[in-house]
Order: sequence, then C-alpha cells, then structure tokens
Amino acid sequence: MTDTNLNTTKALLDFIEKSPTAFHAVETIGSMLHEEGYTHLGEGQDWGLIPGGKYYVTRNQSSLIAFRIPENYAAGFLITASHSDSPTFKIKASMTGTAAGKYTRLCVENYGGMIYSSWMDRPLSVAGRVILSKDGSIVCQNVKIDRDLALIPNVAIHQMRTQNNGVALNPAVDLLPLFGGKDASLTDILTEELQVEKEQILDTDLYLYNRTPGTVWGADNAYFSAPRIDNLQSAYGTLCGFIHPEITEKVTGIPVYSIFDNEETGSATKQGAGSRFLADVLARICDKLGLHLNQVLASSFMISADNAHAVHPNHGELSDTANAPYLNEGIVIKYNAAQKYTTDAFSAAVFKEICRMADVPVQVFHNRSDMPGGSTLGSISNTNVPLYTVDIGLPQLAMHSSYETAGCADTDHLIRACAKFYASAFLSYCDGMLKIL
Repeated sequence: MTDTNLNTTKALLDFIEKSPTAFHAVETIGSMLHEEGYTHLGEGQDWGLIPGGKYYVTRNQSSLIAFRIPENYAAGFLITASHSDSPTFKIKASMTGTAAGKYTRLCVENYGGMIYSSWMDRPLSVAGRVILSKDGSIVCQNVKIDRDLALIPNVAIHQMRTQNNGVALNPAVDLLPLFGGKDASLTDILTEELQVEKEQILDTDLYLYNRTPGTVWGADNAYFSAPRIDNLQSAYGTLCGFIHPEITEKVTGIPVYSIFDNEETGSATKQGAGSRFLADVLARICDKLGLHLNQVLASSFMISADNAHAVHPNHGELSDTANAPYLNEGIVIKYNAAQKYTTDAFSAAVFKEICRMADVPVQVFHNRSDMPGGSTLGSISNTNVPLYTVDIGLPQLAMHSSYETAGCADTDHLIRACAKFYASAFLSYCDGMLKIL
C-alpha cells in the first residue's frame, strides 16, 4: 500500500471512531463542513442563497445535505448519497433489568440485520442522544460514554457442548449485555456524563457501539478492520471528494452531498432516503435561484454509495463466478435485475467514464442468481427525486458484523472518483443522451 492509502485509512478510522451513531456521524460531518466555510441552515428558516455560497442542512440530527452554489451555475445537480446508520442494538425505554438476582443487564432490541455472534465477548459502550429539559426548553444532546461499559458473554463450551455445531442466538435471551451488579444504573452514568439532574432526562435514543479500535493489518498492510465500515467508508469518501473537488472553471453544476439515516431499516422515515428531505432541499435551491426543478433534474446525476460484498477468501462459492469484486481492486458498480440497485446500462456507462477520467479502476457486482441480496437507498430515493443514478460501493468482507474488513486502497479510489464527479458538468440533450464536460 502507498503512504497515501495508509494516511487516508488512518483518517477514515479516526472519522469512524468519532461516529459511533448516526447522530455523531452527522455532527462530525457538520464540523468538517463548518471548517470549510459552510453555513448551517435551518429547515424552518428562510434561505438567502447566493452564488459562491456554501451551505448544509440537517434533519433529526441524523441526516444531512450539503451543497454549494457555483458563481456561474447553469447545469444540473451533482449528487452523492450514502447512509449514516449501521446495524446495532438500541436500548429500550426502560434501560436496564436484573438477572439471576445479582446482575444488571441492558434491555436492548436489534436495529438492522446484524451478525449476532460478532457482538459476543467484545467491549461495548453506549452512545446516542439524550433529550433534556433545560431552562424551559427541550434540548437534544449527543452523548458517547467513552469507556468499556458492557459485554455480551458467550456460554462456556463446558456448559454448552454444541457451541461449535452452531447455536441459534435468541436476541431476547442470549444477547442482553451484562452491565454491572444488581444496583448498577445507566441513568446515573448519563447524569454524570452530561452534568444534569435525573429529572432533566426526558427520553433517550441510545445504542450499543463496539469499542474495539480500528486497525490496519496484513503482510503488506493491505487491509483494515473497524466497526461501521458499512457505510461510513462511503460516507467519508464521498465527503472528501465533495469538499476537495478538482479545481476547474467549467463547473456549473450544483454539487450536493447527502447522508441519510435509517437505510438499515428500510429508509421509510422522515429523515430517510425514502422521505422528502432531498426533494425538499433541491426544490428550495431551485426556487431561490429561479430554476425549474424538473428541468434541472434532466441534467443531474446521482451516485448512490453503499458498500458491496467482496469475494470471501474461504467461501468463493457464495459469489457470482463472473461478476464479483475483490478488496483493493477498485470501486464496485452494483447491478440487480429487480432494481434493488438503481444502476442501468446508461448510468453505469456514465460512472465508468467518470472513473476513466479519474484513472480509477472499477469492478462489477451481481448477486449469485439463486441468492437474493439486499437493497440500498438509490432506488428508494429515486421515487421522490427521479434522475440518472448509479449504485456503487467499496468492496468489503463481513458486512453487518460488529467488526468489518475492507481494503486500504479503495477509499482513495472513491475520493478521486468523487472529486472528478464534482468537477464535471452534465448536459442532457434528450432522454438517453448525456454529455460530460
């Protein structure tokens, strides 16, 4: 791996460490945008947009859309979309319960489709947001307990001799985290962390997060592992390309960076890709600039970025023999005949041309024809904002594990492709014809 690849990977791991939940990911991205001179807009405010201006808006503190207005805007929107959430456990309203008369366990339910066994015997903690009463107002405050706080213990082999034959883990029985002795209180820890009184805590959106640090590894430092690679790797790569596009005077399109919550549970929330959030923001931009949204969308393009399954070193038979990607060999274009991915031949060709211009390798992914796969936010978003869209991702292993693996070269591939994308302009002459400038 090159020094650039390793430096980018270390920066990504720092981003992941700061982003244990969707709330923290959006907070971290907002801070990065603020440092680059972006102004935070409120959805309930009037937007005074000007050429040369840089802006971002959030919804529910867990989704964010950023955009900038070129001095000579003329073409369409240049959009990337990713998601801020990852599979985990959400803490219930009554946060703790007793067990065996001596222990306190956290009361949790699963969020998204996780690999249960990957959460066993790992140091865990709690993060999310707490809703507080302060000076007569209801205030949302992010919290991250930065110490090992809980663990889900396995059953010893001596007590369950069938462990290595496969165990069906029951989330209501086997996956309740041990938190402390019988008098342990999560509320007490929260009040100490936030420096508030118990009576000020009105409610919480709290989740478990894996405390195992991210690491670069392998004989040639080719790989890295961390929690939440899906989808913070794509979120980070598209953000870096958005913040630092190739400098060119021909950019007349309006660059848009978006990250949505709740992809892992179907996107059907007010802040998900299935909501009106993106459509509302684009419509407000057009209204302020005197543009017609439908006309602008005809010259627009979206890259929907959500990671892809690499060929597994021990189970190559699970991949399509001719349409499967590998770690460190480039960005993956994802196809599905049932349109679980929105890629078609036209949008794939456009993205391939962008990657060619950026000197970035591309790969392709289809599920094995007898194995239905998952879906992502591209097709869902297109029901509200119809435009040319390609679904892409970076190849990884152990997707939806609490500790995933990817290649150190691929984040740079995505950054370079997005930097080229955001420096382009698209001219649509008619349906099925588009020119990249």
